[in-house]
Amino acid sequence: MRTCPYCASNNREGIFFCEECGQVLFGENAVTKTHQLPGGGRTTSFPEGSKNNWGTARFTREAAIMLHIKDNPTPIQINPESETTIGRSDVGSPTRPTVDMTPYGAYENGVSRLHAVIRRGEDTLTLVDLGSVNGTHLNGQRLNPNQPRVLRDGDEIRFGKLTCHIFFKMVEPHTP
Repeated sequence: MRTCPYCASNNREGIFFCEECGQVLFGENAVTKTHQLPGGGRTTSFPEGSKNNWGTARFTREAAIMLHIKDNPTPIQINPESETTIGRSDVGSPTRPTVDMTPYGAYENGVSRLHAVIRRGEDTLTLVDLGSVNGTHLNGQRLNPNQPRVLRDGDEIRFGKLTCHIFFKMVEPHTP
């Protein structure tokens, strides 16, 4: 039997990935998988019975996303492509997210390497959890993996335990 260093499950000999959590059992990637947070990250930022004032869902071609990360004074401006991945970089992985949350404590807060994706539609944005270990929450509700949810101006997004607020901002059109 081979014990998983991540979840402590016993696995059959010769298995390369933990049958319980998917952790790589051999090689240099064996310790870089996103660690599961205690309690599964099941908390909500909205007090029970509180009312949320929903912002607009309309996201025009002239708009950009301002992502305000909790405890960080400077927001990140994102000019979303058709798909913008959110996650954390990892030296041992060839996969790189479009928006790297590593400088904001991504690993410590349970952000996966490819955690979620923002997809740009005709005039809306959707958020999709990519099967992350610690989940993606939109306004306190955990998203089901691979199920798109419409983003609105002012929404709270939580990647694992890393809390952000998203705002839509009009940007100046480029003049050649």
